Amino acid sequence: MGNVIAMDSRPGAEPSLAPLLDLTQDDMAKVNEIILSHAGSDVEMIPELALHLINSGGKRLRPMLTIAAAQMFGYEGNHHVTLAATVEYMHTATLLHDDVVDDSDMRRGRKTARLLWGNEASVLVGDFLLGQAFRMMVDVGSMDALRVLSDAAAIIAEGEVWQLAASKNTATTEDEYLAVINAKTAALFSAAAEVGAIVAGRPKEEWAAMRSYGTNLGLAFQLVDDALDYAGEADKLGKSVGDDFREGKITLPVVLAFRRGDEDDRAFWSRALQDGESSDGTVRCDRGGCGTRRVRGGPGRGPDGHADPAGHHEPGCHRPSIVQPGHRGPGQGADRKGDRCPGRGDGRGDRSGGNPVPDAEHEKGARRARPPGPDRQEAIRAPHEAR
Repeated sequence: MGNVIAMDSRPGAEPSLAPLLDLTQDDMAKVNEIILSHAGSDVEMIPELALHLINSGGKRLRPMLTIAAAQMFGYEGNHHVTLAATVEYMHTATLLHDDVVDDSDMRRGRKTARLLWGNEASVLVGDFLLGQAFRMMVDVGSMDALRVLSDAAAIIAEGEVWQLAASKNTATTEDEYLAVINAKTAALFSAAAEVGAIVAGRPKEEWAAMRSYGTNLGLAFQLVDDALDYAGEADKLGKSVGDDFREGKITLPVVLAFRRGDEDDRAFWSRALQDGESSDGTVRCDRGGCGTRRVRGGPGRGPDGHADPAGHHEPGCHRPSIVQPGHRGPGQGADRKGDRCPGRGDGRGDRSGGNPVPDAEHEKGARRARPPGPDRQEAIRAPHEAR
């Protein structure tokens, strides 16, 4: 039988990864050994660049899922360690590629590899790591694990391309956004959990259960990550904040703020994301939601006239573009408690209390292709699972 971890149900208990870290630490030490051993190459730049990111920290959450899943099913071999290292190599490769696509300057509190070695080297070393990942998959000798992980690699790339295609499109819906993050992020969480059940020799029903668990964990992870790009602090996150906004990425904070905001809010988002004119206002998110305003002291300045890249709110004024605690829904109007920003709509036709989005805004995106949602992912898997 697998190990059971008692959940701390005391009121006010802080969420913690400590139980998972304790459970997996011995096997994760082996995973780290494999990760380091497969980073070697006769080409000097490859291990230098790869180890720059590999040794920079990170929670190793995805490989931990593989280890924990295999342990839960009582697996006693070593293939789960190799598969966990494979998962981490796949993740590291996507980070190298993402930093190039996103023009990111910081990752895990350090300069990105693209800044130190250039875009071309980062992309190519990412490809090397993917190649090493597939070598390790073959070493395990499980066609089912190979299928799941190779499917995930294809789906992740597809999701990244679809996110690029949806960039700056303010007509993107919540469902389309969720389909994109399901592909680009949740697919690897899903695969990491599922291969733990596969290597343990469990029935397919349990594969599906682990796949579902990993998918939902991955979705939650990306939802929080996207929110922190607006509300987080770079020194605590170990990476740049505000990159999504600057790059015109359509994430859930944008989708909700655009749909639930008033005409001024939507005009701001359109100028900032579609036209690249983001210097005449700022945006800030907190537990209450996301808001936009024009700041005193000139474009992009706070009340004292200094640069205000993180955003600044007029005291007592916050546009509830995202539902806030205690929000009563439609019909609250501009006089609802806590909303002293002028120009709010009467809330009719919009769940958030703002003005409804004109149909013309949605027509802008009518010709865009659909993101790779679950149906697309199941279509990839279907020929294999029918065998």
